[in-house]
Amino acid sequence: MNMIFRPATMEDARQLFDWRNDPQTRVNSINIKKVEWESHVTWLESSLVNSSRRIFIAMIEGEAVGTIRLDDDSSKGKTELSWTIAPDQRGKGYGQAMVQAAIDLPLVKGKKILARIKPENTPSIKIVEKLGFVKLAIEPPEPTEWLIQR
Repeated sequence: MNMIFRPATMEDARQLFDWRNDPQTRVNSINIKKVEWESHVTWLESSLVNSSRRIFIAMIEGEAVGTIRLDDDSSKGKTELSWTIAPDQRGKGYGQAMVQAAIDLPLVKGKKILARIKPENTPSIKIVEKLGFVKLAIEPPEPTEWLIQR
């Protein structure tokens, strides 16, 4: 599987909006509310110029299969990782490949990478367990936190 990341742009706004508002994505998101178009555009515009945030589109053979977001908190030496698989690409193993590629990026070398996952989001929990993340002691109904050092 030849996966590459390309930086997200404003041209990705519609696709990111549709993926974010997909019902299954919302169930597994920390914030389950539907996002309105105007607030999404505002969020994406500010995110793309935020030096502490990186948003990538994961591509396989020229097709977008998901997105990765990295939020750097240098003061804590941590980078928070979140990801979404395109609804029509689920069940193909791309989630694990995306997360593996993200934690191997040079920009997170030497950092702690944190993933916040709802306890009922079994697919994402399986991904981080397989990749060696360690669960921190946070009990449901709060999102569980998973940490790996790169």
